[in-house]
Amino acid sequence: MAFVCLGIETSCDETAASVVADGKTVLANIVSAQSIHSIYGGVVPELASRAHLPLIVPITKTALAVAKMDYKDLNLIAATYAPGLIGALLVGLSFAKALALGLGIPFVAVNHLEGHIFAVLLEYPDIEFPFICLIISGGHTELILVKDLCDYEILGTTLDDACGEAFDKVAKMLGLPYPGGSFIEKLAEKGNRNIKFPLPQIEKYDFSFSGLKTAVLYYLRDTKNPKIEDIACSFQEVIFDFLLNKMAKVVEATGIRRVAISGGVAVNNRLRARVKAFAQKNGITYYFPRPELCTDNGAMIAAAGYVRYQRFGSSPLTTPAQARARL
Repeated sequence: MAFVCLGIETSCDETAASVVADGKTVLANIVSAQSIHSIYGGVVPELASRAHLPLIVPITKTALAVAKMDYKDLNLIAATYAPGLIGALLVGLSFAKALALGLGIPFVAVNHLEGHIFAVLLEYPDIEFPFICLIISGGHTELILVKDLCDYEILGTTLDDACGEAFDKVAKMLGLPYPGGSFIEKLAEKGNRNIKFPLPQIEKYDFSFSGLKTAVLYYLRDTKNPKIEDIACSFQEVIFDFLLNKMAKVVEATGIRRVAISGGVAVNNRLRARVKAFAQKNGITYYFPRPELCTDNGAMIAAAGYVRYQRFGSSPLTTPAQARARL
């Protein structure tokens, strides 16, 4: 009999539920994004938490229906407890705890960043340890040394905006809809890299995107009739230069030549092409999960929850939601 885990993810503005068997076979992966934030050009925390409330039960029922299962078939429930928007986290976490208590089955609390690492492991179950994982999303930019299952060392993190957040804010400057990453990518395809935006100069393996964002703001202020396609292209290429430079430094310092890229920004096709070229030039093996596993989803939470349960047992039902938490 398969060991079936339900994964719940509500750390930001996606309501997600997934059914995963034995920590590796995704039977259903259902995600509902919230469109209301497009009106404001970014996620409004209170609206995000409220939007999760009417969705969490229907999304879970849909996931079970797609997996051709019922609540009684579940062996474990995993949910994101941190980091994220506190109100949004509370919806999924409270629901998962109540469901586990009602069904009389174990509950496991999962760190959202660990979920993104397990998105890689779901896609590449035979990946060798150790490897470097670059997590780039709307809320996170992290360089992590993955030593083994559930054994991590954070090498670098963002000092201000996250990578995806920088994309969204520049998109808003350009009059593009939210979320802005995909719109910048499409515009960039039509533009040229002819604007010299500054490459952030940050020591070691940390990241900073606020200066680059400000440079775009000043360029728009001081330039008559700016061509937004060229702005999008130049901005995007500098971002990817920055990410690849950090990746190169980590590979050189550690000697580890296996690099995984996860998180919402990892769906960008230009980034994937540049990582491929970089990896081939430098003898690096690279790993990208499929797009639906890069963005926030319940499958990665279920996979992480399964392994954590096997290794450490269940989590207390008193586990609190946390807006900030280190991996």
